[in-house]
Parts: sequence; structure tokens; C-alpha cells
Amino acid sequence: MSSTAPSTPSTATTPATASDVPVAEENTSDGSKLRTFISILRKIHMADQSLGTMFPLADNPSIVIVGLYAKWFIGVADLASVRFSLPSQLLEPTPNLEYWNYLDAPNAFIAIGTADDPVDRMLEVLRFWFTKDLKYAKGKPCKPYNSCLGEFFRCNWDTEDDAPRINTKALRGNVSAPGSAASSIKSAKLAIPDGLGSSGSRAASNLSVSQPAVNPTKPIRISYLTEQTSHHPPVSAFYISCPEKGLRARGFDQITAKFTGTSIKVMPGEHNLGIFITVEQRDHETYQLTHPAAHLGGFLRGALSVTVGDMAYITCPETKLKAILHYYDEGWLTRSVNKVEGIIFRYDPENDDKQRIRDVPDEDILVRLGGPWKDKIVFTIGPKPINSHPVEEQATIIDIAPLTVAPKVLPPVEQQLPNESLRMWGDVTKAILSKQFSRATTVKQELEEAQREKARERENSGETWKPVFFEQVTDKGGKPELTEKGREVLKRAQNGEWDLDGVLP
Repeated sequence: MSSTAPSTPSTATTPATASDVPVAEENTSDGSKLRTFISILRKIHMADQSLGTMFPLADNPSIVIVGLYAKWFIGVADLASVRFSLPSQLLEPTPNLEYWNYLDAPNAFIAIGTADDPVDRMLEVLRFWFTKDLKYAKGKPCKPYNSCLGEFFRCNWDTEDDAPRINTKALRGNVSAPGSAASSIKSAKLAIPDGLGSSGSRAASNLSVSQPAVNPTKPIRISYLTEQTSHHPPVSAFYISCPEKGLRARGFDQITAKFTGTSIKVMPGEHNLGIFITVEQRDHETYQLTHPAAHLGGFLRGALSVTVGDMAYITCPETKLKAILHYYDEGWLTRSVNKVEGIIFRYDPENDDKQRIRDVPDEDILVRLGGPWKDKIVFTIGPKPINSHPVEEQATIIDIAPLTVAPKVLPPVEQQLPNESLRMWGDVTKAILSKQFSRATTVKQELEEAQREKARERENSGETWKPVFFEQVTDKGGKPELTEKGREVLKRAQNGEWDLDGVLP
């Protein structure tokens, strides 16, 4: 995906670091980024007489921003299709393909499929779901580099298998599950928002993952590969592989965006049908996790923020279980609540007609869950509202507060190809980190022009571009298939081998 995204501190070793770049040309803070953006808009505003008539309060930067968005983008079906070439000082020094992944807490991912009970496995998937948004929970809006056609990114995560085991049968008696990690035994005091649980001084079970160890003692390896498969519209395919746990996940990343008046609504594109997770050891049961819409707002306040106010769904046809998650974001004049409530219930895969929590009969509801998705979420067994349960019956499924984005294991720079994200954008990153923004902008523009020239050459020769690591540019089913080269790259990554000799020139 290519979008304004939350910024988080760098968690991976990149080709350029602050220690290997020359003296800074100028300094840019987060506040000055916004001022730079406003100054650009003000210059356009002053040159646009019609906008001056429509929005005469030119000294108010917020009015200028909203006015420009209103004039340019109201009626535009998809803002994501409008490619912006922003000055480098407004960009986060991170390639888009590196930034957009869902393994901020890899120990939550490898725990999927551990439990024998299907309800417990759905809770394992939900625990992973809430960790994939650590960037949003801990970061601030930023803009990574736009991806180039054929650009790719690969990495590993080495993580400990330390997630607490989920056993709802044991929780019914407030007894810790056999074999659970110590952190799962009545360890956390809950602080639950009104209406989505209770708070109290008594202890309850904490089934949240902990911060992944930097140097795990018994590491389990996850390998990741993503490639920009389409430029118009911007689409990338990704594949996650963990053979030791019999887990894989895949999907297409694509967004659409629309200006709504005071914010930008970002939604999954037509090719983005969510994340598909397959658990091989459970007869290849597959979970489809669909993305909710998000809102980029705060223009009037001069402080950009990301909120979510939509529905998300997780379905597993093999177990006939479905989760509905309702994200709440109150009005634009009030502070965002960032709450979510959800249920797990039995459903008919052949007649999947329940899209709202209130449509599901109580007798079908197996689990309720809720809380602030940027903080702590709890669940209870059965159809009763969460806050009707005593605190000892409320178990924490995720506690975001102590978590940060886990570091990646990256290929050495000398073993990266020219169209590999970190190498392709390495000189831009180096210049931005050294605050040499004029040079960064120049290098960035040269890269973009080189891509346009390649597109012209393909058009003139009648060549149809094809991905290298994935069979399809896009797919109506939302599940990209690896090519033989893609499978080989992931196989080598699992072995810690980054050399691509014999795979690519």
C-alpha cells in the first residue's frame, strides 16, 4: 500500500544510518514538516485566485488545507490513484514495502493454531490481529516512499514461542491453562473502558503476548517477501512463511482514499480482500481477516492522527466460526475513543448474512471482547455483556502498552539487488537522515523519472510487465500465488541465505 502512515522508530538495520552520513544541511522536526507542507499549500493558495475567493482566510493554515483538499479532491473517486511527489523533508525515510507488513509482534503470529479448541484458535487469530496495528497504536502519521513497479522487499523475524496458551475451558473456572506461560496466570489488573468491561482491584488472566526478545534463546523463524506488482493502481503482493509452525499468510495490499470534508477516509482497494492465514497442521483451515476503513484527520487542529470507525471481519469456513469487530470513532469535534467491541459466533459459510453484532442471536455468541484498541482488550465467555461479568472472568487478550514494533532481520546490503527496497531508496534515505533534503529530493526525482522511462520503453515495445516472485499482478480471490523464484527466495531466507545467485541475474 502507499499511503500516509503512522511513523514509528526504525526497528531494522538499514543501508544508511545517522553515523555514516555527512554533516546535516538543515534540521527538520515533525512540527516543521507540517509547517513545510502548509507553506507549500499557502503558495498554491496565493496563486489560485478562485480558492482565495472561496476560502478568504488565507492566514489560517487549517482553512487553507481544508480549502485546497475541498477544491481539488471532492468528487475524486480515489485519492490513492493520485500520485504525489512530495519534497523529501515531508517523507519518512522508510520504503513503503518495508513499512507495510503485519508482523509488528511476530510471537503473536506463530502462536496461531496452537490450541486444540476452534474457539481458542480464533482467539489466537484475534490476538495477532490486534498486534498488527502497533504502528498505529504507537506511531504518528507519516509518508513512506512510493513503491516502484517491480520493487521488492524481504526479511526475517526470529522470535520466541512464548505467547500464553489460550484455554477458554480452563478460563471458565478462572484456572490457568495447562502449560501456559507464567504471564497467563492471573497476572494483570484490568483497566477497562465504561461499557466495554469493568475495572477493579482483583486480578484476572492475562493472555497478552510480551515484547519479543531481541536475541531469542529458541528462535522460530518467519520469512517475508513482498513485491510491487502493479503501479496503476498501486498494488503489492505479500507472502509470510513459517514452516516450523506450519503457518503461512498472504494477500494483496491496495488502498483507496477519499476526502470526506475534515479527514481522508482510507479503505481497502478492490484487490485487497484482507489477510489470508492458513494453518496447515489444522487441516489447512484458513482465516480471512478483512481491513476496516481508517481516517486520517486532525487538519483543523494542526496535529494529524489516525482513527478507525468501521467494521472488520474474521471468518473461518472450516470451523464455521466468525468474528465481528466494531471499531468506534466518535464525531470530529469530540476526542476519539479508539474503542472496539466484538464477538465470536457460529455462522453458516454458505449463508454469511450477519454483518452487525446486533444481528447475531445470543444463542450463537460464544465470546465477547472489547476495549481500547490502542491499549488493552479483554474477552469474556458467553453472550452476556462484558461489564456484567466480574473482573476475574475477564481475560486480557492483548495489552498494547508494553509492546513496541519488533526488529527485522535484513539481508546484508552487499547481497541486495538494485530493485530491492532498501538498496533502491538507500541514497534517498542517507540524504534524509543527514538532513540534506535538496539532494534527497533530487535523487528521489531521478528514481521516479527512471521508472517513467522504463514504462515508456515497455509501452513502445508492446511489452507486458510481469511480476518476478508472484504469478499474478492482481487476483479476484485476494490470494497471490508464488512463482518458483518466489518459493526459492523464501526457502533461502528460512535458511538465513540471502544470496540470490541462480534465482535472479
